[in-house]
Amino acid sequence: MTSHPMARERTVPRRRWGIALLLGFGVLVNFFDRVNLSVSQAALHEAFGISTVTFGFLLSAYSWTYGVFQLPSGLILDRFGVKLVGRIGAFIWSVASFAAAISTGLAGFLGARLLLGVGEAPTFPGNAKAVGYWFPAEERSLATAIFDSAAKLSSAIGVPLLGILLLRFGWRWSFAATGFLSLLYFFLFYVFYRNPSEDRALSAEERNFISQHGAQPEDRAKAAKGAPFGYLLRQRKVWGLVLGFASYNYTFYLLLTWMPSYLSSAHHVDLLHSALYTSVPWLFATFTDILMGGWLVDKLIQQGRDASLVRQAILIGGTTLGLGMLGAAYAQNAITALVWISVAIGGLSAAAPVAWSLPSLIAPRESVGTVGGIMNFGSQLSAISAPIATGYIASITHSFFWAFGAAAAFLVAGIAGYMFLLGRIEVIPEPS
Repeated sequence: MTSHPMARERTVPRRRWGIALLLGFGVLVNFFDRVNLSVSQAALHEAFGISTVTFGFLLSAYSWTYGVFQLPSGLILDRFGVKLVGRIGAFIWSVASFAAAISTGLAGFLGARLLLGVGEAPTFPGNAKAVGYWFPAEERSLATAIFDSAAKLSSAIGVPLLGILLLRFGWRWSFAATGFLSLLYFFLFYVFYRNPSEDRALSAEERNFISQHGAQPEDRAKAAKGAPFGYLLRQRKVWGLVLGFASYNYTFYLLLTWMPSYLSSAHHVDLLHSALYTSVPWLFATFTDILMGGWLVDKLIQQGRDASLVRQAILIGGTTLGLGMLGAAYAQNAITALVWISVAIGGLSAAAPVAWSLPSLIAPRESVGTVGGIMNFGSQLSAISAPIATGYIASITHSFFWAFGAAAAFLVAGIAGYMFLLGRIEVIPEPS
């Protein structure tokens, strides 16, 4: 009789969890680069004279190249592998951070943000592919939550830290700081990341545990082509995943880019306190991401619950809690607004690692990067539109009420995508 998965795991070395922490640190630095801009509006207005609408475009500029490069980065990941593509990407985004710090005008700063999107484009599809190689299916939600929760933790600690750094030393030093952190991650990734088949420090016992309990097998011959791109685009499961995750990312980027400005303009909170208050919802989101979307999902599956039902319950339930944005729209003070925003982003964050585990659970062999790229391309259309649409709505209505209402309406569409298009979570058949 086979022993219980958790009993097996306690006897197996845990190098794979070091890989998960490495990927999580990369995402932490990745999102420092993103939130850095959201706390710099006043400083950049003084430096370059930009308006609210222009700042909305600047906030979304990173997502233009990030989104455009999702589809090719997924295909390239499946062809050339996580190690090579991850190294090149980390180096490029390090250069982009330093370029922003030394830019002398709006055009140069915009160019640095566009380059940042190019460098960071392979990060999440690459992480999803790496987790598929390194982790059995019964551990994959927690492994995914480790790197996905880093996106929320970076907002929780990054906004106040970078805000204080900006206030004390100026915006150029805040961007230079993220450049040094990016170089550190590049070095760590270069030294430590390998696929399981290439990792000489991986014990035979752990290698067998990984391969025998549901990890995605490495197939170099299949990696040369993978499933055809057109075949994947015809799958309704892929479209359900794209719609659901895009609705999450719209709200995520609305809050990531506009929350400090919202608290300042709608509830008259000064920049320093706005940066500190902003950390509260993101800390709560970090907690729900790891506990609900990671640990709880794996725990229930290891106990024998239906894996598809568990994952769908968290996906749909968490996205439904995102409708707490409507409560924030009606909030009359900063504390009430933060409570509703915490409910919304906490629920959405519980669903996010489940969504990011799905490319490795539904994709045909050696097509995880491509499915992850398709998923993230759709989500980046949301990342592009959320800052711009919010900037226009806030400028026209002098309120964030309708901006939050639009996010809630999109979430309803996302829930429908998870329910009726994604359906049961199972592997898409190999193309004939």
